[in-house]
Amino acid sequence: MRDVLVLATHNPGKVREFRRLLSELAPDLMWDLVGADEVSLEDVQETGSTFLDNAMLKAVSAASQCHLACLGEDSGLEVDYLNGAPGVMSHRFSASGDDHDNNVLMLNKMKDVPWEKRTARYRSAIVVADSQGVVALAEGTVEGYITDAFLGANGFGYDPLFLVPNLGKTLGQATDQEKDAVSHRRKALEEVLKEGLHDYWSALRHPRRL
Repeated sequence: MRDVLVLATHNPGKVREFRRLLSELAPDLMWDLVGADEVSLEDVQETGSTFLDNAMLKAVSAASQCHLACLGEDSGLEVDYLNGAPGVMSHRFSASGDDHDNNVLMLNKMKDVPWEKRTARYRSAIVVADSQGVVALAEGTVEGYITDAFLGANGFGYDPLFLVPNLGKTLGQATDQEKDAVSHRRKALEEVLKEGLHDYWSALRHPRRL
């Protein structure tokens, strides 16, 4: 069997994205990335005031539950016109927390705002922990603009509203490969590998397995 790294999320889209990124960024590391559902992790209350706080809560709680190496990630949208909102409330921006409802609320709040004031960024924070504590942590961002309409149906979250100038399209219009090339998660994952995850995984002599 291959070694296991647990991604502490119940979001299947995020699991797929991390599998793609890890296979590209660390192809030499023999691991299987599994989601929270596959190891029956309980939900963690995201009570942190920053993305890094929440990523830490997820990683440490998950590792204490399943006694495997766990990756906690928290991410969201920071809109300059809204003073950084929705920030850590990105997934709970609307009353329902549904992606479509979150996007509709964002469009309403940004109605008639001129293009030059629609600047925003996606931010991702990653923490990796095992039963002994934190292994590595890092953050990554990608800059862009909030559009005034839904553009594209790919991705998830605010992707149909988030236009990346370097791509000339929203992440909702981008292919998986285009998104992965510029994404905030890619940048955070590249950093966390440099900050210790790659060396940690390479040095494991008796990793736990499913």
